[in-house]
Amino acid sequence: MTEQAGRVILGLDPGTASTGFGVISVVGNRLKAVDFGVMATPAGMPLEKRLELIFSDMKELLAVHRPSATAVESLFFNANVRTALAVGQARGVTLLACAQSGCEVYEYTPQQIKQAVVGYGKATKEQVMEMVRVLLGLQSAPKSDHAADALGVAICHANTFGIRDGIRKTGDTETARRSLR
Repeated sequence: MTEQAGRVILGLDPGTASTGFGVISVVGNRLKAVDFGVMATPAGMPLEKRLELIFSDMKELLAVHRPSATAVESLFFNANVRTALAVGQARGVTLLACAQSGCEVYEYTPQQIKQAVVGYGKATKEQVMEMVRVLLGLQSAPKSDHAADALGVAICHANTFGIRDGIRKTGDTETARRSLR
């Protein structure tokens, strides 16, 4: 892909009921929202059918936008085991779709995402939503916090990719570990 065309990054906020997605383009240091929203599944649908629907929607999203990278929030431990398992299953099918499409996947912790988007690792959801709006030049913040979170993950990758790429080229893994904490 040429620098003129830019990079396309897909951000994901996986969940069984709704998986947020955000697609951004990066040209130089400019970020632009290309597409965002939520892949929702019906509440009464059996789990295996919900996962199949998420997988199918992911394959379509990847085919339409052809991202150079997918960024996803790393799974964190949750007090509610059922919720954690459901998120893990939805995350698994999104990662499978990425692997099958040949799209590289990068993971970021919630703190890394907040730090990259807001400049503060303990930012509130409202602060993240507002900075997503500002950084992408949107008229208003996305209505869904899942879509806003997914755009935030994509922004995080765009902001840290240059650091990762530079470190990869120099082979300085110790600097990589320190700068990406």
